[in-house]
Amino acid sequence: MANGDLARANFVGDYSPRLLRTEVVDGEKTDVLELTAVDRSVTYQRVLLWVRHANHHPHKAEFYTASGRLLKTCLYQKFERMAGKLRPTRLVMEDALRKGEQSVLEYSAMKLRDLPDKVFTKDYLKRLE
Repeated sequence: MANGDLARANFVGDYSPRLLRTEVVDGEKTDVLELTAVDRSVTYQRVLLWVRHANHHPHKAEFYTASGRLLKTCLYQKFERMAGKLRPTRLVMEDALRKGEQSVLEYSAMKLRDLPDKVFTKDYLKRLE
């Protein structure tokens, strides 16, 4: 389970949402959503996602296996405008299986590019190894 899986997670296309509850986090009203994978091809079968009610920005996500085991937690921080949208530029990931281990992804620049379809084939990806 690479941290890139968390950074690339497609919550809209890969999961079905259900509102579980509303909580106050750091003084802000936050909706807690349960996301269930639409099929088995998704890395994480279940995600709990905390979304700030005021601006709909993600605050935190917990990623679970199909058996219900917590694998990783991700905090979404430092929202800035990049590539035409307001995005989190800092993702702090904690590994639930290795207590105390943390990874941080920071984005400083983002560019949208058109890529040819061939880039997304297995044969092309083998050339990158």
